[in-house]
Amino acid sequence: MTVPLVIVDGANVVGSVPDGWWRDRAGAAVRLRDALAPVLATGLPDLAAPIEIALVVEGKARNIEQSGNGIAVVRSEGSGDDTIAELVRDSAPGRRVVVITADRGLRDRVTAFGAEVRGPTSVPRR
Repeated sequence: MTVPLVIVDGANVVGSVPDGWWRDRAGAAVRLRDALAPVLATGLPDLAAPIEIALVVEGKARNIEQSGNGIAVVRSEGSGDDTIAELVRDSAPGRRVVVITADRGLRDRVTAFGAEVRGPTSVPRR
């Protein structure tokens, strides 16, 4: 059985809570990366562990480090949405893929490739 892939739209999830993230975009992305680590072992509602998580980062958050905590940081050179759509297109035919975002346009793009979509509240942010 193939492990499901959860792709997190970092900018969208970080931006879903007005907690001052705009003052330190990279710091907010690091906090999200670290908050996601326990989900590798616990899974998500109706998505049992083990799972793989890819956190897509862009812009000022693009250069955050890989932490060694199991979360794959995927750096987008351009549009994070384009990077997420490419990941889904390449992965969805052979495995279950869940994208975490509230972006309606991205939701339409990734469901066309077979991904499921959940909102930002599906994952811990701190």
